[in-house]
Amino acid sequence: MPQLFDALDLGSLRLPNRIALAPLTRCRAQDGDVPHPISVKYYSQRASAGLLITEATNVSPRSCAFEKAPGIYSQDQVSGWKPIADGVHAAGGHIFLQLWHCGRVGADAILNGEPPLSPSGVNDDLDALQVWAQLANGRYARIAATPSREMTVAEIEATIEEYRVGAVNAIRAGLDGVEIHAANGYLPHQFLSPTINRRQDEYGGSLQKRLMFLRRVTEAVTGAVGANRVGVRLSPTAAYNNTRDPDPVSTFSAVAKMLDEFGVAYIHIADTNAWAGAPDMQKLLEIVKPRFRGTLIGNGGITPSAAMDHVQSGRLDAIAFGRTFLANPDLPERIQRGGPFNEPRPVGWYGGDEEGYTDYPSLSDVLV
Repeated sequence: MPQLFDALDLGSLRLPNRIALAPLTRCRAQDGDVPHPISVKYYSQRASAGLLITEATNVSPRSCAFEKAPGIYSQDQVSGWKPIADGVHAAGGHIFLQLWHCGRVGADAILNGEPPLSPSGVNDDLDALQVWAQLANGRYARIAATPSREMTVAEIEATIEEYRVGAVNAIRAGLDGVEIHAANGYLPHQFLSPTINRRQDEYGGSLQKRLMFLRRVTEAVTGAVGANRVGVRLSPTAAYNNTRDPDPVSTFSAVAKMLDEFGVAYIHIADTNAWAGAPDMQKLLEIVKPRFRGTLIGNGGITPSAAMDHVQSGRLDAIAFGRTFLANPDLPERIQRGGPFNEPRPVGWYGGDEEGYTDYPSLSDVLV
């Protein structure tokens, strides 16, 4: 019977425990979407996790749902990620970078005046899309999404190449692997939904054609860095960003089977609806688990006690914590001790400096 603090083999890595840092958008990048030096401290503080998954990181300047999120498409960005990877490794940790393209979830105000790109230019629900920016007064706030434009086939192929380059750049920067963000209504998720993807070419129509974008992204990324360095994040039933898939069971059963055939290191199941108090994890496991033989990481409102139960029962192999890890940089030790736990503060979730980012007290501070 596996335990939360048992080691876990993940690709070529041996993780010391089954606790992961979930990808948490923190929006502190410098000009040019270069990671800020304070991010070295942020990630290093949390290196006692078995695996750190970075904040969502743009593979293209045409991808931006959250202003001041970092990128991985320029040499300056690669140079900015390197000390982060080095710091995590020096602290004994392992770190994957999450590859992100937001697709239709964007606004021309933070895309240099350009419209967001999307599978089919579906724009009937702009008020449902989550786009955020830093205002002139320094506050971080939700802004209005603006209409997207349907991608040409040439743009789709160029975007697939951006994922490949992003993966190569992440490895060049010293990170241990990458996670393809195919969840939460972002571009790969958009291609999977017949509501959002209304194309009638090789990238749309039948289920197999709607799978094609994620298939080719996964093929490009695994071909560049090896399947053992690649995970994929899925949220089959997520309401966030309104993909409105009428049959997620069929869609994501096929996705799980496809990813199993690629032999990716893990699927990261995001129970995104748990954020709104409507958890779906059991349903998500029923879709994915019978069709995927690799490691399953679960995320979404999971408490430490529930995490232990998920792992002991074999339902999940590892648990990714988000807000709990944000507030408790030494979370594995706190779980082992049974607490105490810092409560997350809403200040500093998005944008800003050290406050709400690197200033949460460690257990040694609390127990003095």
